[in-house]
Amino acid sequence: MSFRSFDIDSLDEDILAQDELFVFSNGVEITPENASNNVKTKGIEVRNQLTRGDTANALITAIESPPYGVHTIDAKDQNTKIVMDVLNSIKATDIPSLVKLLSREQQDILMKYIYRGMSSPDLYNSTVLLNWHEKLTEVAGVGCIVRVITDRKTV
Repeated sequence: MSFRSFDIDSLDEDILAQDELFVFSNGVEITPENASNNVKTKGIEVRNQLTRGDTANALITAIESPPYGVHTIDAKDQNTKIVMDVLNSIKATDIPSLVKLLSREQQDILMKYIYRGMSSPDLYNSTVLLNWHEKLTEVAGVGCIVRVITDRKTV
């Protein structure tokens, strides 16, 4: 006889339903191939914006609709490279004003990418990422760090 009247295993966050595996942040279902194609298109748009000197819109475009899901690793890697290229191209003096332009959700996504970049110091410039982390924490507060660390969706 079981003393439980509810199946607690159904609440396990590590068990993902198939429809949760291929989702962009805006809730649209997407396959890994489509995720990669969307990121490639985004990369071209971001490069064009950087060429025009429009760093604010390049940053917003780079971090919007990040690929989430278990099977979108290639798209995640490509999008991380796009975001890192944008972060490296922005002057340190412009960082606070750009961070203030972002919404809270965008600030959280940016922090996720900063931590993702810090996890690969051989690929990305840690000095630049630490500078971004400092400025973002000044504007968004410690709550941004807590939200990112506890969020199950990774970039």
